[in-house]
Amino acid sequence: MKNAPEFYHVHPEVKQAQAEGRPVVALESTVITHGLPYPDNLATARSMETAVRHGGAVPATIAILRGQIHIGLTAAQLEYLATRPGEQVRKCSRRDLPLVLARGEDGATTVAGTMILAHHSGIELFATGGIGGVHRGHPFDVSADLTELGRTPITVVCSGAKSILDLALTREVLETNGVPVIGYGTAELPAFFTPFSGHAVDLRVDTPAEAAALIHARRQLGLQSGTLLVVPVPAGEACDPDLAENASAQATREADEQGISGAAATPWLLRRVAELTGGQSLRANVALLHNNGRVAAEVAAALLAHSRPGNGQS
Repeated sequence: MKNAPEFYHVHPEVKQAQAEGRPVVALESTVITHGLPYPDNLATARSMETAVRHGGAVPATIAILRGQIHIGLTAAQLEYLATRPGEQVRKCSRRDLPLVLARGEDGATTVAGTMILAHHSGIELFATGGIGGVHRGHPFDVSADLTELGRTPITVVCSGAKSILDLALTREVLETNGVPVIGYGTAELPAFFTPFSGHAVDLRVDTPAEAAALIHARRQLGLQSGTLLVVPVPAGEACDPDLAENASAQATREADEQGISGAAATPWLLRRVAELTGGQSLRANVALLHNNGRVAAEVAAALLAHSRPGNGQS
C-alpha cells in the first residue's frame, strides 16, 4: 500500500519489531468473521496470536476496519471484528481490496488478500489453516488463493488445502503456477483435518533452518511467486480420515442441491462438515491453526538468522 498511506495503519508493536529486526508473522482475518462462530472465533484468534508469540515472533493479524487497512489489531479491534455478523464484513481477495477501501467498509482478508498486504508490509511469513483451491465437481471454481500464490512472494504456512476441495486438481494448479509445495516433517500433502492426502510434496524439510534456506534461495532468485510450507495437523488432534472424507462428500452434495456456491460455499461447507463429524473437524481446525502459527514463527526467526551478514549468506 505504498501509494495509499492514508489507508494504512501498522500496529506499534509490529512496527517496532520490524525496526529492530525481530520476526513477524501475518495472520488472516476471514477465520474470525467467516470460519468460526462467536466466541470460538475470538478465542481462536487470541490463542493463535499467543502461539506465534510462543514460537518467538510478533503476530500481525490483518484486516480492514471502516475502510482502513490494519497490519496488527488491538484487543478491542479483534473483539469488534469477532462480533460483527459475517454478512456485514466483505471477504477480501485482490479484487475486493479497493472496493472496501473506497466504501469505508469492514473487510476480512482471505489467504490471497493477506498475502498481498503482508508483502506490502515487508512480512514474509504468513500462518493460516488451509488455503483455498479447486472446488469438488466444479473445476472452473478456483480460489484466488492459488493465483496469488503464483504471483506474490510470500511463504504461506498451512495444513494444505481445505479437505472439502478437489485436492488433486488443486495440486495441479499449484504446479502450473510455479508454487513449490514443501512438506514440513512430511513427504505428503496434508488434507487439512487429516495428515495424509495421497499426494506428494515437492520436497520435505524437517527444521526451521531448512525451510529458511529455501525461502532465502527464492528471494535470491527474485522470483515473484510464493512458497507453500505444509504442516500436518498434530497427530492427536487429527480427524478420522474416513469420517472427514464422507462428511466432505456429503456436504458438497448438499451444497450443490441447495445452490450454495461462490464466496458463500467454503464457510457453509466447513460448518456442515463440523456438524457431520460431531465437532472433530472443528477441534482439528483449531489445533492446526495453533501449530501452524508456532511453526511460522520459528521459520521467521530462522530466516532472519539465515539472512544476517556473517553467516556466509549474501
